[in-house]
This record gives sequence, C-alpha cells and structure tokens, in this order.
Amino acid sequence: MTEGRTRGRPRSTAAASHEGILNAVFEILQEKSVRELTMEEVARRAGVGKPTLYKWWPSKAALVLDMFEERIAVKLAVPDAKTAEQAIRAQVAEVIRLAGGFFGKVAAEIIAEGQSDPTILEEYRNRYMSRRRAFTTEWIERAQASGEFTRAVTPAVLIDLIYGPIYYRLLIRHEKLDQKFGKEVVDRILSLVRP
Repeated sequence: MTEGRTRGRPRSTAAASHEGILNAVFEILQEKSVRELTMEEVARRAGVGKPTLYKWWPSKAALVLDMFEERIAVKLAVPDAKTAEQAIRAQVAEVIRLAGGFFGKVAAEIIAEGQSDPTILEEYRNRYMSRRRAFTTEWIERAQASGEFTRAVTPAVLIDLIYGPIYYRLLIRHEKLDQKFGKEVVDRILSLVRP
C-alpha cells in the first residue's frame, strides 16, 4: 500500500457518483413517470450499485425529492417584493410558468404517485410544500401585522385559497393554467383581505 493512501473512495468520487445518480433520475423522468422509475434503472443509468443508492437514499421517494429540490424546484426568494401582495403575485406567476414544463410534470406525478405510496406524498409535503407554505405564511403574517392585509382569514386558509385552484388545474387539466388565470385568482382572493 502506498504511503498516505486512505481507504474508501475519494470524496470527489462520491460527489461525482451522487451527481451522476441525480442526473440519471432527471434523465429517466424526461422519458418515464415517477411511478415507472425504479431504483434498478437509476443504478444502471448512473453506473453504480443499488447499495450505493440505498446508502444515500432510503427510498425512491427520498431520491426523487432530492432531485426535484436540487434540479427542478425554484428558490423561494422574491427579492424585488416590497409587499406581501407583490411577493404572492411573483410566486404565483413563477409557479404557473413552471407548471407548463418539466416542473409541472414531475410535481403532478409525485402527487399522483403519493395517492398509492404515502411516503412520496409525505416527502413532498415535508421537503417542498411545507417550506413554501412557511415562506408565504411569513409574508402574510407581516402583512397582517402592518395592516396591508386584514385578519379576515388565517394565513393557512389564504394560501389554500390562492394555490388550491392552481394545483387543481395542474392535476385535473380541465382548463388552461395560464398567467391570466393566476392573476384573476390573486385579484379575487386578495380582495377578501385588503382593508
């Protein structure tokens, strides 16, 4: 053994494997649904063994959500927003923009798969939705404290009133999900909480 050599994989190899695995999930989901994705196919595509996958991710749900967070989900910041209304309008516009692409496909598939695999839905709620809701809740609570919004409804209900119709159209696809629709939803709902 050469002097100074350590056992195990070098850290850079592990990082490359991690990156390769997330790339594989991203690529597979371009071709297949979340339901069709298997750990075996991810391992094969990434050129790693299944034990490597399970060392970092205990389940398919955890793996898919890691990829979703790192590669698809947008950051929460709305740097130009000076009011809660501006922040909400910016978020709604961004969610609707993303819903028409790969983000919308994967988000809808995660929610659909979550109906038969509760771990996926729990991961989605805990790792994605709960953070977004907490971020929006902070804006709403500040708006209520400053008088921008009344306390006519709780922050949780206000968030559901705004985003519920968006996710309804994303999942059911009975009507077009576009910016005009998003603006109308925000206009109507925020009219309930303006002083």
